[in-house]
Amino acid sequence: MSNKDDKLTRSEAGKKGGEAAAKSHDKDYYEKIGKKGGEATAKSHDKDHYEKIGKKGGEATADSHGDDFYEKNGEKGGEATAKSHDKDHYEKIGEKGGEATAKSHDKDFYEKIGKKGGEQRNK
Repeated sequence: MSNKDDKLTRSEAGKKGGEAAAKSHDKDYYEKIGKKGGEATAKSHDKDHYEKIGKKGGEATADSHGDDFYEKNGEKGGEATAKSHDKDHYEKIGEKGGEATAKSHDKDFYEKIGKKGGEQRNK
């Protein structure tokens, strides 16, 4: 206890209350209040708010994790996606990506990547 009068600080009281709540509530309870809080937050914040907190969280994660973390997560996500999608899905997204790339790149771009691909093949 940090106060002279043997009173709990706000932080200590919050921790104590949180620990007590954790003992008396189950996962379902926390899911419900989390959903309720998320819905309330969504009503009071705009897209800009979520972009800012997403960027902040992404930067914090990048600062605390190395390349290995992202490689493992990417591999895990790729495996999960492969299990839930068939060849047709990949053909569709490949075509969509190709169309988007074609709109944003000119003939020079394709000549350069074609040359790079040919060089790699000849090694």
